[in-house]
Amino acid sequence: MDKIYVNQMEFWGYHGLFPEENKLGQRFYVDLELELDLKPASQSDDMTKSIDYGAIYETTKKIVEGKAYKLVESVAEQISMELFSSFPLLEGCLVKVFKPDPPIPGHYQSVAIEIYRSRSDE
Repeated sequence: MDKIYVNQMEFWGYHGLFPEENKLGQRFYVDLELELDLKPASQSDDMTKSIDYGAIYETTKKIVEGKAYKLVESVAEQISMELFSSFPLLEGCLVKVFKPDPPIPGHYQSVAIEIYRSRSDE
């Protein structure tokens, strides 16, 4: 399956278990790996046979910067559901949500979760 990658999208969201996270907010990064057949688009040079990267960004932004969730797992699930709803050519998606500054002690670059969903899961 062909893929479109959109990496390291940065957003400000209010997701987390702790009241400070919901009040102050924090950075989130999202990586997407989108599966679809790109042959029709590549042969015709027709954007309607692919997925607009800008629309992918805006769809993801709407979720991450919208309603606050306790779990980044829920954020990732909502992103996948909205992508399938918005882009009928999408066959599968890998969604990775990074939380670089969670309020937990220790030294690390970030914590992240990753989910894979396919249209056949619906």
